[in-house]
Formats: sequence, structure tokens, C-alpha cells
Amino acid sequence: MKLPKEITNGFLIFLGIGIYFLLMNVLGLADLFYLRTLNVFFIFYGVNRTMQMNLHEGETNFVSNAVSAMATSVVGVALSVFGLLVYSYARGGDAYVETLSKTFMFGGNPSVPTYCICLLFEGLASSVIVTLMMMLYWNNKYAAD
Repeated sequence: MKLPKEITNGFLIFLGIGIYFLLMNVLGLADLFYLRTLNVFFIFYGVNRTMQMNLHEGETNFVSNAVSAMATSVVGVALSVFGLLVYSYARGGDAYVETLSKTFMFGGNPSVPTYCICLLFEGLASSVIVTLMMMLYWNNKYAAD
């Protein structure tokens, strides 16, 4: 059984983000917040790959491609946030999240679930933005009627 391309490419987004953050942690760069924003390029990669696959299959309907692109990015973001949830608890739970939140946008002492929910909303917002940007990029390839 072949997995849908949205799940496959969403999993590639998850792998890219996961390896990137683990590498940043190993290199001691995890506290540099501007490097954390570069994970959006993995979302761009996965969404672009899904859209290329759709075009290769002859799918040129704008709406179905937008839904496919959004599903890809949401799968990638959801898996990444779940991975962070598991990793945070493996590294000490709330104590680990406190070290992350010092250089992130949170004030106070967020718990692991609070941190993950906030990152999920941020990731979903970036998914919408990336999908819209990629749909604009690929706009001339799709039939608008």
C-alpha cells in the first residue's frame, strides 16, 4: 500500500525539522532564535514537492492543489510538534521547556503542553502562509476556472 504524497512529504518535513533541531542542539546553537526560524524552509520544501508531484500527475485544479499543499504542511507541523512533545518529556519535561522559553517568545514558565500548543498554532499559521505563497508561485500552472 502506497502512502498518500501529503503524508509522505509531511513526514519528510518532520524528518528535516527534527534532524535540523537535533543538529542545532548538538552544535550548541539551539539558543539562537533566528536559526529556529529557518525551519520554515523544510515546510517550503515539502509543500513544493507535493505541488510538483500533483502537476506531474496532471492535477491542475487550484483548490484541490491548495488542499493537498495545506494537508502536507499540517501533517509536517503536527508530527514535528508531537516529536517535540516526546523529546521534551524525555529531556526533563517542564525543566527542559524552561531552558527553551528563555530565548523564545514565552514569558513566565510555560509547561510542556502549553509550549507545544503555542508552537502548533504558530506552525499552523506558517503552514497557511507557506501554502498561500506556494500557490502564488505555482499560480500559472493551475486552471482557475
